[in-house]
This record gives sequence, structure tokens and C-alpha cells, in this order.
Amino acid sequence: MMQRPGMSKKSRKPTTADASVQTEAPKSPHLPVMLAEVLAALAPQDGELIIDGTFGAGGYSRAILASAGCRVLALDRDPTALAAAAPLIAEFGDRLKLVGKPFSHMQEAVQSLAQPATVDGVVLDIGVSSMQIDQPERGFSFQTDGPLDMRMSQTGPFAGPSAADIVNTFDADPLADILFQFGEERRSRQIARAIVMDREKVLFTTTKQLADLICRVLKTPKIDGRHSATRTFQALRIYVNDELGELRSGLAAAEQILKPGGRLVVVTFHSLEDRIVKDFFRTKSGRTPQGSRHGPALATVEAAASFDLPVARAVAPSDQECAINPRARSARLRWGVRTTAPAPERE
Repeated sequence: MMQRPGMSKKSRKPTTADASVQTEAPKSPHLPVMLAEVLAALAPQDGELIIDGTFGAGGYSRAILASAGCRVLALDRDPTALAAAAPLIAEFGDRLKLVGKPFSHMQEAVQSLAQPATVDGVVLDIGVSSMQIDQPERGFSFQTDGPLDMRMSQTGPFAGPSAADIVNTFDADPLADILFQFGEERRSRQIARAIVMDREKVLFTTTKQLADLICRVLKTPKIDGRHSATRTFQALRIYVNDELGELRSGLAAAEQILKPGGRLVVVTFHSLEDRIVKDFFRTKSGRTPQGSRHGPALATVEAAASFDLPVARAVAPSDQECAINPRARSARLRWGVRTTAPAPERE
């Protein structure tokens, strides 16, 4: 992996009957993906503390709080997401607490609560949200022109270099590595060389500039029914936000803070994310995953399993949901139940 520079009720299997939860689209501008399946896996109970590590538009948090008399500690590194949470706070009061940090910081967020608490569930919806994609000024999408940014946190302590910074300063080889490793772009070197040549004349500042260059290099606006820039934009977004590193850290943090019987539920949207989650759960349930070109095989785990897996395979969204929300088509849900085995110390 390329290094980034610098069956109780609580653990029942999600069923198709639960899909009725999603027959009507929520009023939120963002449709929470696999909401019925997430709720079935989490099975919130009165008095519990659930962490929503990717608050976004608050779809999961709202549904969790409405399903039981529990509390939700929600994290998001995007300040705009937290600023839009006023209606939820007004509705649920002190049952909802928001923290402006990445979900890898969930352990310290729990420790900062006024009263000590054990964590009964953690849910993570990995990747960029529909809200961010639909805002041209965020620079995540090539569908509408906007600044080439892609940062989930544009201000504050978690704001790093933008996509424009990467595209305009990295040499061709490391830039190609990013496009190949995180976007699985087969023609990454051609695109990277073209970027370096073009920026000698004018720096890249907008999403349209980059998307147009990619279409020019690949000589087509679409490949396999998708825009030619899809893989490159995905790669830059993942790199800019260190999404895979954040995911690994978040999984380790959840293992630390979940009580025995606590549930960890993760929804991913592409193979790089899903492989990390799959390997984590296989290893932590006492099995060792095979290596891949994205990472070496993990060492055999000697310690007792820290998670049970009620469902061995990933759960896919229903056909009904995909018809309502096409963005759900690539989603996969995996979940596990925390055992009594101690978690290893985080590095």
C-alpha cells in the first residue's frame, strides 16, 4: 500500500422485512443508505449510547433516536454538516451530542462526555456524502464546475491540502501512484503526465479543467457507462481526506470503546473500503484474511476473537432501495458484535 506523505435481539440478522422502513424517502436532502439494515444490526435500546461516526445530514442519527430512548454521540469533520444540525438538536435535545472531529477520534469524544458512558453501538457510513457531492463549491463532482477542492473539512484543524494542491505540486510518478492505488485507474501514468504538462501553462483550479483533461487523454467522455473522470476524482478525494487511513483508525477505535455485546456496523461504497472492513472483521473474529495488491496478508491473530460475526457475508441493498436511490447500488454492509476479549492497544 502506498504510504500517504506527511443472536439475541441486539445481534439479529437484518431481514428483508425491515426494508419497509425505506419505502418512503426521508425529508432530508440526503437519503441514508441501507437505513433499515443498519437499524436492524444496531438494534438500539432505551438507555444505550450509540456513536454515529459519519453524521452527514443526520439520517442515521435521526432514525436511531426515533427508534428507542437512546442517546447518540455524532461525529463529523465537516463543519457545514454540524452547522445544519439545529433541527435535530431542537427535536431530540440532550439525547444528541455533536462533535466536530473525524470518527477516528471517537474514543476521546466519548471520554469528553460529562458522565462516563459505555458504548453500545457504532455506525460508520464511509465515503463522501450526497450533500457534499451536490454542492459544486466543495469540488467533489465533475458534473458541475467548481473549485478543485474535495476536502471534507475545508477549515479548522482537520483541513489539509486540497485536490488542487496535489494536482499542481506532485510529480508525475507519485501522482500516478495515487490515481492507480486509490482509483484503480489503469491509465494513471498517461493522465499524470498530461496533468504535469498542462499545469506548466496554467494551474488547475476547477473540476471542469481536470475532467476535460481526462476526457482528452482517454479520448472518450465515458468508459463502461461512467464518466471517464470517475476513477481519478475518486482517487484524489480518498487521498486528500486520507479516507482509508481514517477507516482503519476508526475500526480500531470502535474495537477499543465498544462494550461486550456492542455492535459495529459499517457501510462502504467501493471495493477498497469493503476490503479493509472485511479483513478487519475476519481477523478480529479469529480468521486471517489473504493479502492483496492493496495490502499484505495480516499476521495470524493469537489473541481471542474480539468480534463475533452474525452474518458472514456483506449485506447488499434491496432492489427496491436501489430503484429509489441509485447511489445505494454499490453499498455493502458488514457488522460484528463485540466479545469480552480485550482489545489490543492502539499504536
